Amino acid sequence: MAIAVCFFSVAGMVSAQDDVKKYPSCKHCGMDREAFAYSRMLIEYTDGTTTGTCSIRCAAVDLAVNTDKTPKAVMVGDYNSKALLDAKKAIWVAGGNKTGVMTGNAKWAFAQKRDAEQFIAENGGKITNYDAALKAAYKDLDPDTKKMIREKGKKRKTEQ
Repeated sequence: MAIAVCFFSVAGMVSAQDDVKKYPSCKHCGMDREAFAYSRMLIEYTDGTTTGTCSIRCAAVDLAVNTDKTPKAVMVGDYNSKALLDAKKAIWVAGGNKTGVMTGNAKWAFAQKRDAEQFIAENGGKITNYDAALKAAYKDLDPDTKKMIREKGKKRKTEQ
């Protein structure tokens, strides 16, 4: 039994690494998905297409522009282990004082509730679920785009 558990754990890690190899950068913002493995997402649609993003913010963009597609599976990187897990089964933490990926309103996913609670004790935030985190990501799209992404783009241009 222990051998089977180890085998499936290793198999999960291999597939988690495969998604980063297949999609090394985020389709929507270009960020390095390996560097942001703790927040990355992988969406598989019923038509067989898949998309890799750096965060729930960019996953929300993908879901919004692909309203003609039905998501079959949505996976997210566990904040601690970086292993992919079912986004709907994850324990999500919204808010807190740790800067989010592509957003001012952070959203993090954890495989274990105790890990989410420890994160909250150290960084603040509140436990939520995938649907609420995704709803918050949609709500945050406009202010995030205006405030963070465009300003960072302007700064990069002036530094060149």
